[in-house]
Amino acid sequence: MIRMLRNLVGRFFSPGALVILTIAVVTTTIVALLPAKKVEGIPVWTSAKFHYDAYVPLVAEWNREHPDAQFGLHLLHARALERRMLAGFLSGTPVADVLEVHLGIAAKAFLGPVDEVGFYDLTQRLHDEGIYDLINTPSFAPYTSRGRIFGLPHDVHPVLLAYRSDLVEAAGIDVSQIETWEDYFRVMKPLQQDFDGDGRPDRYLLTAAETRGDVINMLILQSGGALFDANDNPTFNNPISARVLAEITTWYAGPDRTCIDVGASTAAGHRQRLDGIVIGTLMPDWMAGMWKVENPGLAGLIKVMPLPAWTKGGRRTSVAGGTMIGFNKKSPHIEEAWALAKYLYLNPDLAEHTFRETSIISPAKPMWKLPFYDEPDPFFSGQPLGRMFIEQAPDVPPRPSSPYNETAAQMLVSVAIALKSYADRNGIYDADALLPESQRLLDEAQASLQRLISRNVFLQEDQP
Repeated sequence: MIRMLRNLVGRFFSPGALVILTIAVVTTTIVALLPAKKVEGIPVWTSAKFHYDAYVPLVAEWNREHPDAQFGLHLLHARALERRMLAGFLSGTPVADVLEVHLGIAAKAFLGPVDEVGFYDLTQRLHDEGIYDLINTPSFAPYTSRGRIFGLPHDVHPVLLAYRSDLVEAAGIDVSQIETWEDYFRVMKPLQQDFDGDGRPDRYLLTAAETRGDVINMLILQSGGALFDANDNPTFNNPISARVLAEITTWYAGPDRTCIDVGASTAAGHRQRLDGIVIGTLMPDWMAGMWKVENPGLAGLIKVMPLPAWTKGGRRTSVAGGTMIGFNKKSPHIEEAWALAKYLYLNPDLAEHTFRETSIISPAKPMWKLPFYDEPDPFFSGQPLGRMFIEQAPDVPPRPSSPYNETAAQMLVSVAIALKSYADRNGIYDADALLPESQRLLDEAQASLQRLISRNVFLQEDQP
């Protein structure tokens, strides 16, 4: 009998397979026996580690003062939060009562009919309590679907232009002469130099490339172009976007290119920026905080200024990123959740902590008067960084809440790559000459995006 069992094991399991099986059984048993971390209270989910750390003492204070409305804070990976949230909204499985999510996750909840969105509709409550008027209006846009507001914004994320002020000022360049992008490249042109004599510049004027969808999207939004309209209908091929795409292609294509791709948060990018490979970078407020931690060597070497406008008198900022707090509409604790959200998002102490740690400004307009926003920032050569971001906050462009935003953003990069390839293949580096091809590529992408959206019968039926 024993010999028979040995023969069977030897026939179906190699020694290696037995080792793997043994390890699997042992580790599974160990994991199963580990004590699970249990958090008591009404569940609050967030995927932002910094937010979680900042909320821990505030939620603890709340719980001490509200024994009948205890909250339990949970930190989840963004992908796990997204999957659990969407699964819960679609199938009715348990979901946290309070969910803090970035705009990419929030938009995916808007895929079906508006009355089937899993988030609680805050529209009436915001207006009845006057909260809507306290918040920077454009900051609601990514969380507004078909006229209904489903989230309270955590931030604004205006964009300024960060530049190597030491190099600019050493060259005697006066940035007050810069109002438009045309001005920027003309005034900064003396800084683009070939130091080693190989015929190629060793310093460029701006971080931009056909693969940098974040930069392209910021520039298109700044110009007034958009991938979707206010009702989330695709406007991918609008003439403004076609013109901007043709123009920026001349920035990073051809022998006279003035832009290069320098990573915003990579070790190589930080080194290149410190070495002066690039002068300017489009900088949302969160990026300012990130650079302070990741590239401290830049302290005192950079300043910020409003973005150059596309036309004289035009918008001098853009926007990138965002987070909201919302509520599971099936929660029995909406009142308590709403009170907690206001306690966190309208808290001046949290606004100050957030700004000092991350440079992110609050979307709550009453907070903008707080004095810490006017303090000189040594990293940015003594400029009042907070005030400079706040000055641009009311003018950040509105953004759509379409669940197809990520798909459209990927299409935009594909179009940008195709247009640069066309320019290089044909030796065309003039924006006017590139405009017809830019429009054609965007028309094709628009048709493809429209076909994709048309398959969603719920959105088609739900359009106002």
